Amino acid sequence: MATGAAVGAAGGVAGGAALASALGTSLPDGASAGLGGSAASAGGAAGGTAGGAGAGGVPGSASLVGSGGLGAAVAATPAAGRQPGVDTPPGAHAVYRAFALRAGTDATRLRGWLALLGDDIERLMSGRPVLGDVEPELGEAPASLTITLALGREAVRRAGVSAPAWLAPLPSYKIDALEERWGEADVLLQLTCDDPLTLAHADRVLQRESAPFATLAWVQEGFRYARGARADGTTMRNLFGQVDGTSNPAPGSEEFDAIVYRSGDGPFGAGSTSLVLRRIAMDLDTWDEVDRSAREDAVGRTLKDGGPITGGAEADEVDLAAEQGGWPVVADFAHVRRARPAAAGEKIYRRGFNYNNPGASGSERAGLLFVSFQADPVKQFHPIQARLAELDMLNEWTTPVGSCVFWVPPASSRSAADGGFPGDVLFA
Repeated sequence: MATGAAVGAAGGVAGGAALASALGTSLPDGASAGLGGSAASAGGAAGGTAGGAGAGGVPGSASLVGSGGLGAAVAATPAAGRQPGVDTPPGAHAVYRAFALRAGTDATRLRGWLALLGDDIERLMSGRPVLGDVEPELGEAPASLTITLALGREAVRRAGVSAPAWLAPLPSYKIDALEERWGEADVLLQLTCDDPLTLAHADRVLQRESAPFATLAWVQEGFRYARGARADGTTMRNLFGQVDGTSNPAPGSEEFDAIVYRSGDGPFGAGSTSLVLRRIAMDLDTWDEVDRSAREDAVGRTLKDGGPITGGAEADEVDLAAEQGGWPVVADFAHVRRARPAAAGEKIYRRGFNYNNPGASGSERAGLLFVSFQADPVKQFHPIQARLAELDMLNEWTTPVGSCVFWVPPASSRSAADGGFPGDVLFA
């Protein structure tokens, strides 16, 4: 959807004005053509997918997001009231695009922007072209595309709402070497997909749509196993070769819901969650000098399958009391011991991605986009990170260079056609 472009038809402009009126907002200069496409689509003027295929029949479409091969019959839609991209299977590729709001983006303009994004997100995830898209063929096979919108503290303030105390930068940890360019931002779009071409197209559409309202803060790209390269449900590995994300609650379980999603009334209540993104640089050159047994001791798990070094399979509990020759098998500095919850409630859901830039050096060369979801980052994430910062052998080879916290609003109770969009609870 090209905002302000000549491709916006006259009917689209009229439809945009109608939708803007329904939302109780006005459009930014040049955006009426794009929003008109949203209104026209909502009325069915552009309801079909590119190429004339029904959305449900396209491999990897929103109704058929695969947890295995593309097009597998696994529902993409999360539980009612929740955005995709949290409890839905992660795609093989990810883009995290963060924005800084323009000075003139007040509550009215912010609402208009979020409405535009909401309509585009619905259409892109289902394989339907956004109005004004001159490359609709690039998005006709969604390939398990999910798009999640998250807001920072300033965006909430611009909407005229007081942000909760936890929606703020994390405390400083002694291991941090944070770079401002990877820091807090106002709005975040998380895009994951099994096809990098589809992903690039969706990212470009949303970037173009956002230009009148915000400037680019940063972009972080990542990847994990290609869909079908491993058995469904296989835990990803990071660039150190470690199985990464073993102790995770299962999406759809009561434990998952209790850990990840907030409860209660109001905009920051039921259906919403928090997103922590930490960019962690990994020193692969010095890691190459470490032998296999030392690598396993640093983590407390085997490299072969992620099982505890005390014995057992990946899903088995680590025996932290096990000893050998009077010494603990799992050292005090082992990652699994430091990450173990010290109190009830200290659990998170990890959903990370690797990054690798072969032509770069230093912190840009390789690392991990550590992404976690939890109801309250202060109560759940911070205690774990504080223990890891104090004594974790992996700190010898890893350095956090970026850190930010966002609020993931609940999904709207209304479709985009009816004026709903992620974050509309702020304007109720």
